[in-house]
Amino acid sequence: QVQLVESGGGSVQAGGSLRLSCAISGYTYSRYCLGWFRRAPGKEPDGVAVINDYGRTRYIGSVEGRFTISKDQVKNTLYLEMNVLKPEDTGIYYCAADSGGGDGYCFLHVNDKYDYWGQGTQVTVSS
Repeated sequence: QVQLVESGGGSVQAGGSLRLSCAISGYTYSRYCLGWFRRAPGKEPDGVAVINDYGRTRYIGSVEGRFTISKDQVKNTLYLEMNVLKPEDTGIYYCAADSGGGDGYCFLHVNDKYDYWGQGTQVTVSS
């Protein structure tokens, strides 16, 4: 019943910007973790950014300072603002949500706590 739908992916040149959106429905947890993950070509999925219900964020080192994760509670939408994009940022980006009830610390790696996933949106950065 929980649905996550990503949008906003596309092709940009290195140094450009892109904003991804994740529309969330049927999700009623009051204490939760939301996040963005990506899979580069031929690579294993990798965490990008996460945010908890209090707005606390965490980023992988390679995107810190360039990417910003945020959420709009009224629109039930998760965002990922990506700036100064690099070719190594290329991949399929997925949004995910856990089952709630955590301690407020959100993990960046893929694990069983993230039970709900979107279908992914392609991001391609050319050099």
